[in-house]
Amino acid sequence: MPEGDDTVPPEANPEVTEQTVSPVAPRHVQLASARQRSKSQMRTRVVLEWVAVAVGALLLAFVVRTYVVQTFFIPSASMEPTLKVGDRIIVSKLSYTIHSVHRGDIIVFHAPPKESTVCADPEVKDLVKRVIGLPGETISSKGNQVLIDGKPLAQPWFPAVSLGPAIPSQVIPKDQYFVMGDNRSNSCDSRMWGTLPSGNIIGHVVFRVWPLSRIGFP
Repeated sequence: MPEGDDTVPPEANPEVTEQTVSPVAPRHVQLASARQRSKSQMRTRVVLEWVAVAVGALLLAFVVRTYVVQTFFIPSASMEPTLKVGDRIIVSKLSYTIHSVHRGDIIVFHAPPKESTVCADPEVKDLVKRVIGLPGETISSKGNQVLIDGKPLAQPWFPAVSLGPAIPSQVIPKDQYFVMGDNRSNSCDSRMWGTLPSGNIIGHVVFRVWPLSRIGFP
């Protein structure tokens, strides 16, 4: 070592350490890895999108079925000839938030408690009938004729049929309705179990969707 040179060789200097340099992957390996990450991220996004679509569809179906419309199946002959066994109908749940219940409307409703004992059909939860009497009216019958406040009721909804069981004279309470099946002699209705509270009404029957040969407004 030349005299006067204070430089310490690296191997003799304890403060100098060897630095390890990571090897750099070839460019084609880097590109392949990037492509794999991109594909993985894309698959994740697709899965998340489908999950979001499925959840959204379920929520929409729930909202529609609960608050807008619902389909029902006709299990009995009580509404013949208007609705027959096996018919499928669409019920609007919004109708009576827009307007009041009208005479002649076909409605679906929760069966009142007395129906299960009087009609001997405890399995039935929902029923379909036609509104005949409105709140505050006096309803009765004479022969095959329905009387409203003592006057014969015109019923253009179906051909004249036998009334079957008579209607005991009564005043329909506030917020209640008198309902009957169109198949008068084969219907367990307000004549047997009394008037229907408005709170039991599910909605207004607006369309028959099945069978295709009878599709249309009931």
